Amino acid sequence: MPRRAPSDIGRAAEDAALAWLQRRGLTLVARNWRWRGGEIDLILREGEWLVFVEVRCRRPNPFADGPASIDRRKQRRLRQGAALFLARHGDCPARFDVVALTPDRDGYRIEWIRNAIEGKG
Repeated sequence: MPRRAPSDIGRAAEDAALAWLQRRGLTLVARNWRWRGGEIDLILREGEWLVFVEVRCRRPNPFADGPASIDRRKQRRLRQGAALFLARHGDCPARFDVVALTPDRDGYRIEWIRNAIEGKG
């Protein structure tokens, strides 16, 4: 069986994360929203809140997980992107979540970490 390209794995993980979050009542606002400094995987609405979501897919590893892979530089870029998005689309309460997926025999084990990154902009 051929190995899947990282972009295919990332897209499949985003698809799974999006479907999982939608089943929990969140509504998609934007996907793979890009600006000059980077990209935000998913932007969803939960009530009055805008939720900026970073999706991480990792092989099982007891010493490293998806959220731990979001370093300060990445966090700063996500905050900058969120501030730009809010400036263009209207300010509202916002938070940063991480959805960490670990492949398993049934698809994915999914962990949703709300307010995973401090700050709105």
